[in-house]
Amino acid sequence: MTDLTQQPMRILSIGAGAVGTYIGGSLALNGHSVVFVERPAVVEELKQNGLALQINGHIQRIPNLQAVASLADVFQDGSYDIVLFALKSFDTGAAVKELLPYQEVMPPILCLQNGVDNEAVLAEAFGSERVIAGSITSAIGRRAAGNIVLERKRGMGIAATHDISHRLAKAMNAAELNVRLYARPTDMKWSKMLTNLLANASSAILDMTPAAIFANPDLFRLEVEQLREALKVMSANNIHTVDLPGTPVVALTIAVRNMPPKISQPILARLVGSGRGGKMPSFHVDLHAGRGQNEVKYLNGAVARYGNELGVPTPINRLLSETLMSLTKGELPVDTFAGKPKKLLDVFSKSS
Repeated sequence: MTDLTQQPMRILSIGAGAVGTYIGGSLALNGHSVVFVERPAVVEELKQNGLALQINGHIQRIPNLQAVASLADVFQDGSYDIVLFALKSFDTGAAVKELLPYQEVMPPILCLQNGVDNEAVLAEAFGSERVIAGSITSAIGRRAAGNIVLERKRGMGIAATHDISHRLAKAMNAAELNVRLYARPTDMKWSKMLTNLLANASSAILDMTPAAIFANPDLFRLEVEQLREALKVMSANNIHTVDLPGTPVVALTIAVRNMPPKISQPILARLVGSGRGGKMPSFHVDLHAGRGQNEVKYLNGAVARYGNELGVPTPINRLLSETLMSLTKGELPVDTFAGKPKKLLDVFSKSS
């Protein structure tokens, strides 16, 4: 009998963004067949420049790069063991519509997106038996299409609930991706979201670095309060914090719930600084790139939605989400609160 755990996997990456390229590229370097599907312009760029991963200062190039622009060609070319799905949350709906015609041949989907609702969207479209929850804690930078830098290696979490989970984790660990399996995927996804909340929305709204936000006592209290709200929502929904690879979420929880600011402030500041690899948070990048979309409604907004359903007050998360979305949509000038912490704090004070 063939031992499938020893066989190379056939992997489809939806998109060639930072996460998909890092994971797919690492697996390709370890002998697995990886196909990237992207927009035609990106495919041409990948074919011209190739795909390179910079890890620990060493550049590794992917031989025999497979990048295509047509989903029809992708699925006519054979079957796959797994789909890597690591798009921005606001792109999930459009991607699902493009994939729906291939529902009958769709393999299991590893969802590595931020937020806690994407798995449900994928499950509704393709069946819960085809969706595997995942989280990535490594910090990855994308300099250009196919040019990826591992800024800080931490690892990945994968739900242990699917038949292929252990085989996938074994393959990924052999590719040095540092995978940990989780029996309760909801715990994993919410624990990851807690780390995404820190100095993310406030950084975008105020156009300030996370370090500057944590240096301001009033803004630091705002950060703590948004996490406390999220933790109350988790508790009301029987969701527990768990440590993620390279990320001590349980210690973060203890610091937020129990420690005075003088002690918790440097702990949270170190966690935020090391977790993002020195780059600005994703909400800030999307807002100031003028993309017109932002994941805040899938993170702070999700905390507020679940809180509303469970009867848990979440005013800080609600206002952070609403304020950043107003800036994103152009309902407020993008510089309304730039460098003006007091102006933002006054908004929260008046609404409380």
